Amino acid sequence: MFYDRDEEGRALLRETLRQRDPRVAPVETLRQLAHRLVTGRNPVVEFSARSGAFVATAAGSETLKARARAIRDELAGVVRVALAESVGRGPEDPDADLAAGLLLATWSVAFLRAHRTFRATRRTEAANAAFLAVIDRGTAGLAAALAGTPYAEAAAP
Repeated sequence: MFYDRDEEGRALLRETLRQRDPRVAPVETLRQLAHRLVTGRNPVVEFSARSGAFVATAAGSETLKARARAIRDELAGVVRVALAESVGRGPEDPDADLAAGLLLATWSVAFLRAHRTFRATRRTEAANAAFLAVIDRGTAGLAAALAGTPYAEAAAP
């Protein structure tokens, strides 16, 4: 029950990749999703006193930290499969594995940086900016690491 938005996040990632414009690379599609979530004030990317309390509670519990790691590992599989499907590759594609791992690392660092920023400033706008800065930089790294693959390249018009 503590991680009640887990399935919502998974569904959002899958649906975003299923409905992506084929002229936009999957990693760029997910970068754009992060920006839409922040702009739309989606609770999945909330940086506030309330979400900070949630993070602090999770960080203080070995059980909750273990569950968060398990969710991250499960999510890596969901992202890998969704990415592979979005470009017509099989779920065991090694490029999809790399993309999913780098994507989750990027989003994890972005969430942690944003929560630290909120704790320091008590300003949601500053936390949102910190989150998106890491997302944008991480996406650039993803695109470089996956250059020449359909995960970083848009389909030809």
